[in-house]
Amino acid sequence: MLSRMVNTVSSQLTAVPSRVGVWARELRFHPDGGEIAEAASELDELGYAALWIPDAGGDVFGAADLLLGATRSTRIATGILNIWMHDAAVVARETVRRHDEHEGRFVLGLGASHATLVKDYSRPWSAMRDYLDALDAASPPLPASARLLAALGPRMLALAGERAGGAHPYLITVDHTRRARELLGDGAVLAPEVPVVLDTDPASARERARAHVADYLELPNYARNLLRLGFTEEDMRDGGSDRLVDAIVATGDEEAIAARVAEHLAAGADHVCIQVVGPMGQPLPRETWRRLAPALTGL
Repeated sequence: MLSRMVNTVSSQLTAVPSRVGVWARELRFHPDGGEIAEAASELDELGYAALWIPDAGGDVFGAADLLLGATRSTRIATGILNIWMHDAAVVARETVRRHDEHEGRFVLGLGASHATLVKDYSRPWSAMRDYLDALDAASPPLPASARLLAALGPRMLALAGERAGGAHPYLITVDHTRRARELLGDGAVLAPEVPVVLDTDPASARERARAHVADYLELPNYARNLLRLGFTEEDMRDGGSDRLVDAIVATGDEEAIAARVAEHLAAGADHVCIQVVGPMGQPLPRETWRRLAPALTGL
């Protein structure tokens, strides 16, 4: 089985014409599995390159199986699998099996999560390094080229370049994409997440964007990364300054959102996954995905 696992993360994410995918918690947590499968099938037909789902424990591989079964060419990716919640030997075995059964369409994204979400959150960089060691030692082992790391800061980005196929940064700016590409070098995949609000009214669009950003500013990992990018403590207050919110979230019409995605690609991203911003528990934003597809899937 392992001998047929020849595709790298790069080929997994670029084997379809589009370089744009969809990141959606709704594809993991929407209560109707039938509707999830129907939406995934439509996203495949619309030409999105990959569908990314988060992990908060539970059967993330089962959720991936639902999407793999509903699609034909779209890649299915974990964005991200929480290393504190899953045994490395099991993850290696389950990843290799899905890679083999679905012709390389499964992409494993790994992350160390956040101190507020994990009971024992000590030395996350070292924990990630040890987890990668365990994946290497598993039977079958998981090749470094077959995994991505959720990486924001220089140390984790360096680890992603050295011990994985690349990086999947979240809640970042175009400037971060540019810096990440420099740190990773040319050989590693860079696949950032970009939140989007399809709304041509600047006030209401920014209101929705700020509501999305505000909760993340309470998480130290994201706050530290934004400070490294030149934002200030003042930018972090009251849900985020206009400058900060506008730099993270793409808003406006289809052309404006496509332009922001194109900026990330020009800055060095190999793949961009958009997240349609909405409240927790929102319905599947299928109409927005449909409207954006013609502007995005040709990039």
